Amino acid sequence: MDGNRRFARQLGLEKESGHTKGKEKLEDMLNWCIEVGIKILTVYAFSTENFKRDSKEVQHLMDLFNTEFKRAADDDRIHENEIRINAIGNIQQLPREEKESIKYAEKKTKDYNNYFFNVAVGYGGREEIIQGIQKIAKDVKEGKLSVADIDEKVFADRLYTSNFPDPDLILRTSGEERISNFLLWQSAYSELYFTDVYWPGFRKIDFLRAIRSYQNRHRRKGQ
Repeated sequence: MDGNRRFARQLGLEKESGHTKGKEKLEDMLNWCIEVGIKILTVYAFSTENFKRDSKEVQHLMDLFNTEFKRAADDDRIHENEIRINAIGNIQQLPREEKESIKYAEKKTKDYNNYFFNVAVGYGGREEIIQGIQKIAKDVKEGKLSVADIDEKVFADRLYTSNFPDPDLILRTSGEERISNFLLWQSAYSELYFTDVYWPGFRKIDFLRAIRSYQNRHRRKGQ
């Protein structure tokens, strides 16, 4: 969901306003996914690198996470559509209030299996891979796993997304044509779609164009 700050700058607003507008657009995206039957939506909300940003901006984002995880957990639409909320990433590095809000949302939706809404927060693809390697090394050292048994599935089971299939489509806004440390392992055969539109200005027609582009592709997955 890229381009919040540039969107705000374009309108002469503070960058924090761009993040607030981006949060509102995320609600639209969730509704659009439900409308077309997309069962799993994973959004890149805050990377490990984002902690290096200006402290005021980081605090604003943390406040948004704290408020929005709680609000989503109490939203009738979440429960009517049976949407399970998950946070993926190194959650332990987040402030206490944000961790409690995430726990609250996950607990209130833990029994749902109709839709899945994954929020990558405190997430880094390289860090995820390193942690997966560390888990495997620990299991081998403790005799729980043999080196000969290590394969793609064994490794994937130790990632944040172990309960989910790899993404079919990765969509990035704002004109940047890279995935910026997002789902590096999982995106090996994902279809990529880039659009020049800044995230807060992303419209339903832009979303449907991405879906149409995906539908017109022939996915061979190396075969």
